[in-house]
Amino acid sequence: YGTQLSLFMGVSIVVIMVSIGTIIGAIAGYFGGKVEMVLMRLADIMLSFPGIVLAIAIAGILGGSIVNTILALSVVGWAKYARIVRSMTLKVRGEEYVTAAVMMGASTTAIIRRHIIPNIMPLVITTGALDIGAIMIEVAGLSFLGFGAQPPTPEWGLMLNEGRQYLQTSPWLMAFPGMSILIVVSIFNLWSDSLRDVVDPKNQG
Repeated sequence: YGTQLSLFMGVSIVVIMVSIGTIIGAIAGYFGGKVEMVLMRLADIMLSFPGIVLAIAIAGILGGSIVNTILALSVVGWAKYARIVRSMTLKVRGEEYVTAAVMMGASTTAIIRRHIIPNIMPLVITTGALDIGAIMIEVAGLSFLGFGAQPPTPEWGLMLNEGRQYLQTSPWLMAFPGMSILIVVSIFNLWSDSLRDVVDPKNQG
């Protein structure tokens, strides 16, 4: 049961972060100028704060719950993807096929959707897959501190917190949730490495 919730929260947060960051980064990179300056300064502000500290502050203001945890970590994490997508968009924007699409009268939305985003998605997908494990650890950390899932929700971080007071008499109450986090995060990290080789074969070897 703890696996179901932790996986759902981890994947949901990554999907939200990637979606927001990709849209903002593509707009900033394609239009440039004042639009890029405003959006990237906003991303810089978000990146200037330690991620987990800002997430704790947001979750503390909103109150501890699953939805607020997803919202807090999503708000903190989108800026990294915006920076990545913006730099990739600047590179793709100068390609000949984008110039040809502009000369043929394609709309800005069509160019971004058909030519820019499909060419930057391999890197974005790989980065998102790498972040799933880290996000699951952050979710468990917020729940452990009392800012995430609340009792009686079966969440690994909350299980660790509840089992802490029984560490000397019943250490398995902390051992098994801790082992679950270690195993699942390790699996996702190994899977993301394999996914990177499949999505972007140029990085193999």
